[in-house]
Amino acid sequence: MEKLVPCLSICGFVLLFTCLFIEEINGQNWLNGRATFYGVNQDPSTFGGACGYDNPYHAGFGVNTAALSSALFRNGEACGACYTVRCNRKLDRKWCLPHGAVTVTATNFCPPNNHGGWCDAPRQHFDMSMPAFLRIARQGNEGIVPILYKRVSCRRRGGVRFTLKGQANFNMVMISNIGGSGDIKSVWIRGSRTKSWLAMYRNWGVNWQSRIDLRSQTLSFRLTLVDGKTMEFLSVVPSSWKFGQTFASRRQFY
Repeated sequence: MEKLVPCLSICGFVLLFTCLFIEEINGQNWLNGRATFYGVNQDPSTFGGACGYDNPYHAGFGVNTAALSSALFRNGEACGACYTVRCNRKLDRKWCLPHGAVTVTATNFCPPNNHGGWCDAPRQHFDMSMPAFLRIARQGNEGIVPILYKRVSCRRRGGVRFTLKGQANFNMVMISNIGGSGDIKSVWIRGSRTKSWLAMYRNWGVNWQSRIDLRSQTLSFRLTLVDGKTMEFLSVVPSSWKFGQTFASRRQFY
């Protein structure tokens, strides 16, 4: 009997691990959806899409990107959010890779056609870049696969980046390489000659605007993410800035 104890312990551990693994996959953290791919013959550097990233490499997340259906896109608020996606082999063993999983960043919008299309509300759909899609599914004629997905924290290298656009009294800032939840709720700007923080407004995607002339001023920003975390980036842009320049901070969300 004494020799059976280690065996029972090992068997019990294996059973517990298996149960926890199944619970993780089928638990509340994982949601069901569908995925397709786009950009077969497209340069991956052009995957910026409806979120307004000029280049996904410059934005900090490379080719692992996805366009979200309207139920997930939230009118652009979801831009920058990260999702771990895996193919659901329980529903499709032919096309799903056995252990395929990939973390993608939301950079684009998959528009509905309002005629039962995959991106019509309330469907949870990811139209993934082809490099990302091939991490979870085999290439073939299927084109669409069932998936399990969940929100995850974004991991970025370096600090949050601010790209200045616009002209004169119309300032637009593209904010990229955001860690943590990745998706922005609110943005404020303050110039070195401005007494208080000024609210900016989402122009589209990750591009935020104000109509205050802040040229020749050192610029600071305050960001609040969708998860409620707030961070200030003081004097991150020098007074010598020009439209078209990008400035990287030393601070990051986690």
